[in-house]
Amino acid sequence: MQHIRTTNAANRLDRLPISRFHKTTLLAVAFAYFFEFADINTFAITAPVVREQWGTDVNHIAYVTSTSFVGMFIGAVVAGGLADRLGRKRTLTGTTLWFTLWSFACVFAWDIWSLGVFRVLSSAGLSAMTVVAVVYISELFPSAKRGKFQAYAIVVGICGTPVTNLIASAVVPLSDWSWRLVYLWGALGVFFLLLVRKLEESPQWLESRGRHEEAEATLARIEASATAEHGPLPEARAPEPQGPVVRPGLRMLKDRKFLYPTLLLSVLWVTQTIGFFGYSSWAPTLLAAEGVSVEDSIFYVALTTVGAPLGSFLAAMVTDRFERKWTLAVFGLVIAASGLMYGLTFTPVLIVVFGFLVNLFERGYTALAYAYAPELYNTSGRSLGTSIAYGLGRLSNAAGPLMIAGIYNGVGYEAVFMFIAGTWTVGALVLAVFGPATRRQRLAAEAAAQPQPRSVTTTS
Repeated sequence: MQHIRTTNAANRLDRLPISRFHKTTLLAVAFAYFFEFADINTFAITAPVVREQWGTDVNHIAYVTSTSFVGMFIGAVVAGGLADRLGRKRTLTGTTLWFTLWSFACVFAWDIWSLGVFRVLSSAGLSAMTVVAVVYISELFPSAKRGKFQAYAIVVGICGTPVTNLIASAVVPLSDWSWRLVYLWGALGVFFLLLVRKLEESPQWLESRGRHEEAEATLARIEASATAEHGPLPEARAPEPQGPVVRPGLRMLKDRKFLYPTLLLSVLWVTQTIGFFGYSSWAPTLLAAEGVSVEDSIFYVALTTVGAPLGSFLAAMVTDRFERKWTLAVFGLVIAASGLMYGLTFTPVLIVVFGFLVNLFERGYTALAYAYAPELYNTSGRSLGTSIAYGLGRLSNAAGPLMIAGIYNGVGYEAVFMFIAGTWTVGALVLAVFGPATRRQRLAAEAAAQPQPRSVTTTS
């Protein structure tokens, strides 16, 4: 058999129509996202009950939340390295199983410290799964449409947040132990295993590792499926000259083309993490501390999270039509304004309205960022760069909850939301000034993928 030197993976994938292969991949990733979003706020939801039952205070809640973000950092960076070495599909599977295992362990926690340890371990898996899923979709979908389908995966996945909150609002008040069922629900992501066999490894990753024969076989299967569904495929663009296979690793930090986007995306994820988790993790606890009943605080937050899937759908509508960095900046400023107004009212209707807007635009922002971040790297640096930036964002919030607890205890409830609004504003301004534009590259890829006068099926 003749040795294959290049498979032209990116160009061959770019000219594919959306087919059953893409929809199956989307469904599997959306399922993993659903239980990631279901699990990520389970501690915030159950914290008011845990405080009462175990006699903990706001500072104890802050410590557990902070260490969970340390776990997220470790999980993201480790997963980025594993995805470069073991593959996107295998790492996606392993990280999903990891977070469901430790979410199940939370069901059996006996005090705040055991629950904290289990949450650190499950949080590591949540963050790890997310960064691998972002890269996986980015490498399998055509570049002109990947933003929309990143957002579609989150439209389905983000439903895990309001569904979990509504389930929690029903089961938490039932008995002293029923809050544990919230963690059992989060562990159901283990059924992702039923979808794994339908997934393909990323041909771009295989190609970047010099495994051209495997990449060719994978591409041939994908193309055969698309041809059977849509007919002959347009000819792919000619491959660009490729250098030697690059060994991924931290040595890439010396490369400015890798370091600049990593620093920029670190700012994006630091401000997003402190801004969003400062809001979502603390809203139920702070409302309860200000005199709103535990049942009402959980119910209010559940209503506001209904805006989350709508925000992801909004992102799907605009992400490929406009320059992503400007859309991110606008969304960030809207979140800042809405979050600030949320903190200045105790009227139930306004709490729900402004909380709804925060969730709407924040989840739209996250969907846009998931599409934007991988575009700033080539294949060899995509997983590591995305994971470092995302992980640093999560690590920053190890200090975020402690800062918010200090602001709340020292200044007051409204000051917390002024601080959160400020983080969103900083992130929006940095993106507007320093963020690279990516839309021109996507338009060029879309134009190149248009059918040529002579349509042929390319399998080599």
